[in-house]
Formats: sequence, C-alpha cells, structure tokens
Amino acid sequence: MTRIVLATRNAGKITELRAILADAGLPHGLVGADAYPHLPDVKETGVTFAENALLKAHALARATGLPAVADDSGLCVDVLGGAPGIFSARWAGTHGDDTANLDLLLAQLSDIEAPNRGAYFACAAALALPDGTERVVEGRLTGTLRHTPAGTNGFGYDPILQPDGETRTCAELSPAEKNAISHRGKAFRALIPVIRELVG
Repeated sequence: MTRIVLATRNAGKITELRAILADAGLPHGLVGADAYPHLPDVKETGVTFAENALLKAHALARATGLPAVADDSGLCVDVLGGAPGIFSARWAGTHGDDTANLDLLLAQLSDIEAPNRGAYFACAAALALPDGTERVVEGRLTGTLRHTPAGTNGFGYDPILQPDGETRTCAELSPAEKNAISHRGKAFRALIPVIRELVG
C-alpha cells in the first residue's frame, strides 16, 4: 500500500481526506504530518493559495520521500477585492485568532448591504511527489456574508458565510452537510483523479 502524507496535524482534516479516499476506492494509506515529528515548519511565503499549498506539499515530499498532499484556504470577499484571501487566518494581526478576525471583517463591512456582501471560501489542494512532480486543484464555496455570526459548528469565518441556496451559515450546518459542499471537500475530491494518475 502506497502511503500518502497530508501536511497537517489537524485530525479532522486527516479524517475528511481519509473518508474521501475510501469513498473513491483508493487503496492508499494516509498519515498526517504528526507521524514525522522531525519535519520543519514551512513558511507560507506564497502570494496565492496554490503557491502556499505547493510549498508545503513539496517540503513534505522531500522530507519523507512519499507523495504529499497539502492545502491552503481562506475567505475571499468581493467588495474587498478578494481579501482577506491568503491573510484570512491573520487578518486581525495574530495568526489563528478567529474572534478578532471575524470582528474586524464585520466592522469593515458594517455599512455594506446584503446585495454587495458576496464572498467565497477558496481552497487549493496540491499533490507533490518526491521527484518534483506537482499538481494543484481548487474548490470554492460561494455565498453571502451575514451581518452577525450564527452557529457554533466549524471555525474561522464559518459563522458569517451563508452558502448560496442555504438559509443557514456554514457554522449552522452539520459536519456532514458542510463537508458535502465545502471548498476543501470539493478540492480534495478533485484531487482523487490526480492521485489515481500520479500515484496509481
């Protein structure tokens, strides 16, 4: 069985990709980066989601000698020209402060009415092989930003993005409902034919 390394220590993300691989009938064993404690942290110096995903995937493939998958994602707001984008996790200054990021974004959009509050979650998923072969696919979840957060599931900007065709925010959806339509789910599923082609 060929092992594939996923560039994350997030157990939820590993479970999600493992399920997608299983649904597709792929016989690969998936392990997270925590299986390799010696791995260095990769600086995300790219200016696009795809560049950052590739940086992480290549670093992992080189370090482990195995095919590696990495992703990068964020929220892109139409009236902000696609921001916060790659800066989504540190929009308010501190990396990973979800509450501060959410509060700042809502303040910036406070006078923007519903018709102009379009946004989308974007995810780039990359596969890199130890020989340098690479491929990137992308997934999107489009919707509208609410004026106030709602829901307790999910993380990040989930409480304010209401997907197109939904009356609930991403944070009000069950994990299964969200995975079925999420940007990450779409990107990971789009990666399946790439894994088939390049890994076998």
